[in-house]
Amino acid sequence: MTSITLPIFGQGSQPAEEDGAELDYLQMPEEMFTYRMPQISIDLNAANLAQAKAALQQLEQDLADYPSISRSINLNCLDDTNRRFVDELIGEGEVSAICRGGQTLRIQESVLAGVWRLQSLDAQQQVLSDALEVGIMPQPIAQLAFSDAAQQIDTSWDELPAGVMNAPPLLAELNAQIAAYQPGNDPHVINLSLLPQTEQDLAFLEQRLGRGPVTLLSRGYGNCRITATGSRFVWWVQYFNSQDSLILNTLEVSDVPMVACASPEDIADSRQRLQEILQVYL
Repeated sequence: MTSITLPIFGQGSQPAEEDGAELDYLQMPEEMFTYRMPQISIDLNAANLAQAKAALQQLEQDLADYPSISRSINLNCLDDTNRRFVDELIGEGEVSAICRGGQTLRIQESVLAGVWRLQSLDAQQQVLSDALEVGIMPQPIAQLAFSDAAQQIDTSWDELPAGVMNAPPLLAELNAQIAAYQPGNDPHVINLSLLPQTEQDLAFLEQRLGRGPVTLLSRGYGNCRITATGSRFVWWVQYFNSQDSLILNTLEVSDVPMVACASPEDIADSRQRLQEILQVYL
């Protein structure tokens, strides 16, 4: 019988290049969010879980009524045991947000896409109000992001800073998009990663756009960091890989970037999942 040696393929299987250069393979993401049935540590037979169960049943109804009815579920009245039960049952999903202003508003998507936890905090980071809301994106995000934003970007200057070359045309493009934009329009995206931008260009853009009160983080394969600028409807959207290296840098004119939003299909799926959870735990 003749011995046959099979060729070997893959990283490290081939001889090194004569000039010593090596291929730099991109490391693939190692983790992604997947849904799991929640693990509850509370005694489910406890008689004092009526408040939490009522809130969760109302949540199921709100998911069924979406989008015809928009309301929030007040969790302020829950005691520590009921609050812990709700915390463990809805968990934390991929999207979170911080809205800063007179008070800090902390927003966290639950493991049920389209179900959001909204908590307002005082200066000492103590919770003043606590609520659940169903929606593609919590209403306060769009309400607060550009409440004090400039209607147009300032494009007046006597002399551009050294190194600034390609930012001015982008500011003119953004001003035109801001003037034409109506809530609900398709987003307009400027891909800075594909444009010849110097560090001075990016710093100039950041200075002219300003910074708004809302920051969102969408976690999945790496992170997407979304910051409201100080200019109406303009968001700075940055995508990072699992090694936290910037891989895509964009400016977007929109209500809220879709990468952070749930979809109507997500909300319908979340209702089904919540019904399954309630059958098990209630």
